[in-house]
This record gives sequence, C-alpha cells and structure tokens, in this order.
Amino acid sequence: MNLRKISLGTEIPVLVLLLVSFSQNIQAQNSSSDAAAKPFLGRWDLTLKAPDREYPSWLEVKFEDDQVKAEMVGRWGNARPLPRAEIREGTLTFASPKEEEAAKEDMVFEGKIEDNNHLIGTVNGPDGTQWTWTGERAPSLARTDAPRWGKPVQLFDGKTLNGWRPDRENPGAAWKVEDGTLVSPGHGPELINDLKFGDFKLHVEFNCGKGANSGIYLRGRYEVQVEDNSIQEPPSHHTGGVYGFIAPSKELPRRPTEWQTFDIVLLGRRVTIVQNGQTIIDKQEIPGITGGALNSREALPGSIYLQGSEDGHVAFRNIVLTPAKK
Repeated sequence: MNLRKISLGTEIPVLVLLLVSFSQNIQAQNSSSDAAAKPFLGRWDLTLKAPDREYPSWLEVKFEDDQVKAEMVGRWGNARPLPRAEIREGTLTFASPKEEEAAKEDMVFEGKIEDNNHLIGTVNGPDGTQWTWTGERAPSLARTDAPRWGKPVQLFDGKTLNGWRPDRENPGAAWKVEDGTLVSPGHGPELINDLKFGDFKLHVEFNCGKGANSGIYLRGRYEVQVEDNSIQEPPSHHTGGVYGFIAPSKELPRRPTEWQTFDIVLLGRRVTIVQNGQTIIDKQEIPGITGGALNSREALPGSIYLQGSEDGHVAFRNIVLTPAKK
C-alpha cells in the first residue's frame, strides 16, 4: 500500500475547496466594492472652500478593473488621473499630488454622499488649514431640439472696455484697447464680460503674438486654447483645443502675428469649433470645466472671459455672440 498516494488523494479535494472558497470571497469582495462605489460614480462639479475664497473644481469617479479610479480638475490646469482613490464604509477618499497643488503635502479629500446628488467633505488645504468642499452631480446638459437663434450681440465696441471687467486689479499689467483691438497684458488679470449666456454662437478674431498664450472661456468654464508656446504639450493644449479634454481633429499650421478666426457653437456641453473656415471640433462633448473657471455650476448661464494671465500678448476683435432663444 502506498501511504503517500493516499495523503495526496485526500489533500487535493481540500485544496480545490479552498481555491473555490477563495475565488468566491474575491468575487463577493469585488461585488461589494462595486455596490459601494455605485452612489459615487459619475461626474461631479466641486467647489473647494478656502478661508479667503472658493475654487471651482471637477471630479469623475469610475469603477474599472475592480478598482475605483478618479480623474480631477483642480484649482488650475486640466483633467488628470489621480494616483489614489478608494471607497470605504461610505466614504470616498482621493488624493491630489502635492506637485500638482503647489503644496507641501498631498491634498487628501474625504467626502460622503448626502441626499444622493450631493457630496460634502474636507481636505487639507495647501495653506495648512482644513478646507471644506461640496459636490453637485454634473448635469447632462443634453439638447434635443434644434436651436432658434436670437439677435447677435457685439461684446466689444472696438473703442473701450465697456462691458468688461478684470478679475483683479493690476495696474502694472492691464488689458488695453489698441487700434480697435483688445490686447492681453501678459501675466495680468483675466477679462470677464458682464453678460451671461446659455447656448450660443460666437465669432471672434484673434492675433496671437509669437510665444504668447491666452484662451477664450465659454460660459466662463470651458477654455478654447489660443497659443504659440505649447507645442510640447498634449494636442488638447494647442490652439483650437478645449483645454485638457478635446484635441482638434485637424491641427492647423501655427500662424503667430497673423489674424485668425474662431466660429464656435456651444449647445449644452457639445461644442463645434471652426478655425479659419475649417471644422476642427464637431459636436464633441466637453466632460467638465477647465481649471481657472469662474465657477463649477455648469447648469447656469455664464460669461465669456479672455485669459490674460499667461505669456505674451494676444489681440482680439470682432467679438460677436448670438444667443439661442429659450
């Protein structure tokens, strides 16, 4: 009689049972994680509340490959995947790296669901104090009917800054009106139009100086890039792209110091951009806000604003907006 064979014969069924049990436990854990993640999944419009001001932000939470994953737009910049996100005992935790936040430590966000459509939480601010933050589910902004267009509005009179205001005073770097154009100061304030719009068509002519950078924020939230200094960056950071989200389908040759045109249609969160008569983005969905947005309340009308905080000088003229009728 072979005692070794008997021993192996009794061990194999036990091993199989252990493997089956382990597999079932893993599946149960994954199912539980999926269920725990479900209330948090989707896009969120965030507002970070510092002691002195509020910062618009944006978050998307997904459950992929049995893991919670998150993408975020912080106080500035573009959407970026986060290195850490998890959900435990009804709390969502995610971390934004200190290198992205100009902080000494990673900013660690913790939040809970409130009334299904709201998030509320805390985060260690880069100033060393504890900040609070809130989140609202981002609206779909879906449009089913074709727009009916209203009367065109001339946003810039070609002579004055009437109807526009800087986001902060900076006498050493101010927007100017020169030869019938609006000229960005370079490393100065943003320039915000007083009027607010929902859906619209926008025509604008721009002249980007060599090595300069600016942008046109639609509803004060989504930046259409204007630049001559970002060739090394991703395509969505190039002229005509929706910063960090949508790259032009066809990137036109750079033409610094020459006049160019944008014709932009924004319906809900779908945008069409025609540059110099060529469609470079066609009815593409903008997932969320750009860093530097005026606010994150995507359901509300917003202003056109021109970026003046980046390099060099960019001139704008013939800024005409045609609103959609309600």
